[in-house]
Amino acid sequence: MTTRLRVATRKGLFTFTRESTQWRIGEPAFLGDPVSMMLDDPRDGTVYAALNLGHFGVKLRRSRDDGKTWEELEAPTYPPQPEAAEGPPWKLVQIWALETGTKDQPGVLWAGTIPGGLFRSGDHGTTWQLVRSLWDKPERVGWFGGGYDAPGIHSIVVDPRNGKRVAVGISCGGVWQTEDSGTTWRNIAQGMRAGFMPPDQAGDPNIQDPHRVVASPKDPDTLWTQHHSGIFRRPAKADRWSEITTSPVSSFGFAVATHPTDPNTAWFVPAMSDEKRVPVDGRMVVNRTRDGGKSFETLTQGLPQTACYDLVYRHGLDVDSTGRWLAVGSTSGGLWISADQGDTWDTVAGNLPPIYAIRFVG
Repeated sequence: MTTRLRVATRKGLFTFTRESTQWRIGEPAFLGDPVSMMLDDPRDGTVYAALNLGHFGVKLRRSRDDGKTWEELEAPTYPPQPEAAEGPPWKLVQIWALETGTKDQPGVLWAGTIPGGLFRSGDHGTTWQLVRSLWDKPERVGWFGGGYDAPGIHSIVVDPRNGKRVAVGISCGGVWQTEDSGTTWRNIAQGMRAGFMPPDQAGDPNIQDPHRVVASPKDPDTLWTQHHSGIFRRPAKADRWSEITTSPVSSFGFAVATHPTDPNTAWFVPAMSDEKRVPVDGRMVVNRTRDGGKSFETLTQGLPQTACYDLVYRHGLDVDSTGRWLAVGSTSGGLWISADQGDTWDTVAGNLPPIYAIRFVG
């Protein structure tokens, strides 16, 4: 069986393929250009890539032949900004998230951007519309940037059972959910704790900084987040998030992935702290829970355990559709892949450009 992985980096988009027992790297696309996000659409095989070319702006590309050739699409565009509008400039800075609609929504795509706008396409990315119902929320003026100057939508969770139900994670603006394709929205970040705020404001759902929000396709009602101030979980039918306090090593980090068929299993890649964004004691580890956060295992076999200072961004961890394969990519260009849910790891690459995002294909 062939397993494939796409890796978006500061200097191009790389594809890794495993045949038999060996991983091989293919010819890179957009070599030298920063690729902020990519997406393989399992509904029709189309591949999308978002580029951030700085002075030349944000670009969007589409391939209908598995990356052999690419066509340029119009990137999402913000409407003219009213003179009295508060908040950051209405200008696209980065495409930070790309997700598909459901199987019964052919052509529907979602894009999360900096400065905090959500866009929807109904024609395979040819045109995009800003979701004004979220953008025009009066609470948006209270959002602010975490690592960037402006807030951004980095996580889009589409319920595979119902494409009208979508949740988005915002740094820093909490988690918002719609049940009607974006006509109405509500903030569902209650229970999160922003340790970077004064105590009387730490529980405000509108200023929370979830670094990444995910859900298992098996149970889309159960959400996990790696938050700036710890790990949180929102169980199905709950109206609040609960903080997980049992994580070993560290509860600070950016990435989280959850098992496709077991919503109680999730993986995290910890760092020391906000102030020291490197692995604890120079040891790369992955934390795994199999019981909804009641207990954790620290997985190390095959990962560097001395003088390692790699940081894993929020999209630098992924699990495949079987729940067997895991991949971790770092800002130092390290790429590690596990075939046994993280028990053991193989170093697939050690000198890639800084890795922004990784995704299994299929």
